Amino acid sequence: MQQLIWKSVPVPAKEVSLAKVLRCGQAFRWKNIDNVWSCTLKGRVVFLKQDDSNLYYSSLASITDQQQQQQQQQQHDDTLAVIKDYLNLEINLEKLYELWSSKDPNFQKKSGAFSGIRILRQDPWENLVSFICSTNNNVKRISQMCDNLCINFGTYITTHNDIKYYEFPTPQSLAHESVEQKLRDLSFGYRAKYIYKTACQITNSPNGLADLVGLRSLDYKTCHTELLKFTGVGPKVADCVSLMSMDKHDVVPIDTHVWTIAQRDYKFKTGSKTLNSKVYVQTGDFFRELWGEYAGWAHSVLFAADLGDLNNGVNVQDGKAIKNGGNIKKEKVKKENDTNSDKENLGIMQQQQEEVIIYSSSGRPLRGKRKLQMINQGVIKKVKKE
Repeated sequence: MQQLIWKSVPVPAKEVSLAKVLRCGQAFRWKNIDNVWSCTLKGRVVFLKQDDSNLYYSSLASITDQQQQQQQQQQHDDTLAVIKDYLNLEINLEKLYELWSSKDPNFQKKSGAFSGIRILRQDPWENLVSFICSTNNNVKRISQMCDNLCINFGTYITTHNDIKYYEFPTPQSLAHESVEQKLRDLSFGYRAKYIYKTACQITNSPNGLADLVGLRSLDYKTCHTELLKFTGVGPKVADCVSLMSMDKHDVVPIDTHVWTIAQRDYKFKTGSKTLNSKVYVQTGDFFRELWGEYAGWAHSVLFAADLGDLNNGVNVQDGKAIKNGGNIKKEKVKKENDTNSDKENLGIMQQQQEEVIIYSSSGRPLRGKRKLQMINQGVIKKVKKE
């Protein structure tokens, strides 16, 4: 087994908490083996661990590149630069926490146990595909899908501690006609078509991946509009990608979970009982006004605090798998079909937010004003959960 050569850089735990930031729903491929975090980044396996004052890092190249890696280590190793860029370490997180706490008593109350959560600066391609996988899904299953993509379509890098590491697949490797069916066989459901078609869109673009990465230099509105052109990408996924890989730090992706936080903790009211497109924009604007230019970062802290259990993904201690905690509610299994997409998520959210259906004495479901009239009059035959 290849031995890891560890180096360190001074990074206080308040600036980055690996256990939180790598498990809060941003990235889905990091493995925690005996408190060492590992993932493939830019053609190598990166290993991270930390104490209160320092971040420790190491890396392994592919077997075919080991000799070249040894030569590079003697001359110049850019692993630290890769890590600093990925973790966005040039941004002072502690000062941002202080700023948000001064503006927001709720943030001050909730953030104490959730320090060190920052927004990653991910590879746009992996970030895009990962969040296409996220539609109507949970973190554990998204992680499994991302692993399956790497194992079946990615380039093998190396093996360490009996774990095989693969690079995230390229758009070219996912743009073959056989890919969609193979992904369906791997239980990707309707997402198989979205991934395949998005890969084709990238490979058919004049400059390939460079056009996607180039969205970083554009303003948010233009970037968001361009992301919506990819198959299966709706407003929330476009916002997640804008925030987590496109340097759009004030973007606040809104789902029913975040909307619940807005209503419950901030008494935010829009006059609507459903999360429609108008409410989506209003809720994002509310948080941007409250937290400022790094609103997306602040939102991720409260999102993680509300989840409570961040023990998802691959976690191994002393050779034994650590089971996920019991704080995450089990989701109902929904039948997947090709009509489901993030573009329809707002409509799905609206249906999920309806608490009850009220029936009249004739057995017909009541709607609108008639429903309110009958409720006020007490003329109700039956109440049934939707």
